[in-house]
Amino acid sequence: MKIRTLLVGLVAVGLSAAAVAADPIIIKFSHVVAQDTPKGKAADKFRELAEKYTNGAVKVEVYPNSTLYKDKEEMEALQLGAVQMLAPSLAKFGPLGVREFEAFDLPYIFDGYDALHKVTKGAVGQQLLDKLEPRGIKGLAYWDNGFKSFTANTPITKPEDLRGKKMRIQSSKVLEEQMRQIKALPQVMAFSETYQALQTGVVDGTENPHSNLYTQKMHEVQKHLALTDHGYIGYAVITNKRFWDGLPADVRGQLEKAMAESTEYANQIAKDENDKSLELVRAAGKTEIRVLSDAERAAFIKALLPVHKKMESRVGATTIKSIYEATGFDPSKF
Repeated sequence: MKIRTLLVGLVAVGLSAAAVAADPIIIKFSHVVAQDTPKGKAADKFRELAEKYTNGAVKVEVYPNSTLYKDKEEMEALQLGAVQMLAPSLAKFGPLGVREFEAFDLPYIFDGYDALHKVTKGAVGQQLLDKLEPRGIKGLAYWDNGFKSFTANTPITKPEDLRGKKMRIQSSKVLEEQMRQIKALPQVMAFSETYQALQTGVVDGTENPHSNLYTQKMHEVQKHLALTDHGYIGYAVITNKRFWDGLPADVRGQLEKAMAESTEYANQIAKDENDKSLELVRAAGKTEIRVLSDAERAAFIKALLPVHKKMESRVGATTIKSIYEATGFDPSKF
């Protein structure tokens, strides 16, 4: 009788008796960055909220800094069910065969966070996440990292200033084309190797959100920063589809609530960290920061916009058009 009373009480607070009677559901959340980064903090926030809203029916184990799986291993581990949750860079889905995600790499396709969130929080973003399901992956949310700016050791006021410069990029066919479009020389290189490459002159410059620039101390070896905000870096929080679909409906609902709240937290701290890092770069006094005039910004947009057309066959003309429609972007203005 006492056990029956206990189970009825637990159901009353919104959890299925079956879920509570059993051992806690374990979610292994693996990621490849440090715990004190925006993504690391957001993963910890999700753990806190998930365990709170499920009253302990779910236990989230967060594994930061590639302690469980390395960057190149984690996607396969998720598909095999060895880990239940990841937050990879959006660039990781192209090699998986879902090249539509490479639209996020297109220069100037988002004019700030408001335009970006019309996609990531809207129908277009959900349609992209749905394309992962045939591969056994369920997309849950988008988490921001931030908008990128160009740096070099010579002044950057116009696209021509990067002509002939060896510019470090992450692996992306779209980013390679972006650099070629302004006659720069794209250099694909691991993020962890970039500081030394800049320091020794192996590369001349790079593109980064301000938080990456500052926390990796790249500003110490880059004399000029132009606030171009030309491209976006973000993540998708994903889970194993079979695992997700197998959860009790009420537990899944509470996890969706936890994810929604941790996403708002993730995006806000990403913006705050970038704003704070820019001020710290300025305070360090080693890097001259250039705020582009409207005319200078328009020149960068005009120079880089042809990348959209050139990448249509790879990313998909329909995907690019749907983003234009969602954000109100009109390429004919440039």
